[in-house]
Amino acid sequence: MSEVRVMIVDDSRVAQDLFTLYINNSEKYELVRTEKSADFAERFSRAELIDLILMDILMDKGANGLIAAEKIKSICPEIKIIAVTSMVDGELLKRARKIGIESFWFKEVSKETILDVMDRTMAGESVYPDCVPKHNKKINHAFSDELTEGELKVLRLMTAGMSNSKIAKKLGISESTVKNHIHNMLEKTGCENRTILAIEARVSGIAVNID
Repeated sequence: MSEVRVMIVDDSRVAQDLFTLYINNSEKYELVRTEKSADFAERFSRAELIDLILMDILMDKGANGLIAAEKIKSICPEIKIIAVTSMVDGELLKRARKIGIESFWFKEVSKETILDVMDRTMAGESVYPDCVPKHNKKINHAFSDELTEGELKVLRLMTAGMSNSKIAKKLGISESTVKNHIHNMLEKTGCENRTILAIEARVSGIAVNID
């Protein structure tokens, strides 16, 4: 049986080293390529004979692994993809399922190793967490679980630089509701303004726009 050809797409050196260690110690897998940016993933998926991609979701400079995965699935649907992330957010799970990504692995809080998920995925399983694990991060003075789902939806779009009116249109709510959500988040976090709030949310990984 030939080895499964794997590409790693992740900007974290620690994650790259971990994945490489697992792959090199397994007789089932062959590491074909390692990329730091999702921007190159589509190109090399076409050029190389890739069987499996370990795709980080959020990378430097706003690179979005989910967008790259969607493009790859449209041109090479036979390639299996495992989305990996350190950001614990149920919206990421929903988006990954919608795209058709086979499996999903939370870097820091999953009970299974990435090799377990790789083995099960290549055996034909779709491996997703039963629920979003608890991993409470802090944004200034507030923990993530202190923000409501409505506030988080607004915050995700704020990280993309959207205005209040565009956020309202995107979510199908009134602009005054958007302003109320932002006001409440500023009160909870102690951030001085919406710009600082959006930056802190992006840096902490609590909320990042994934569209």
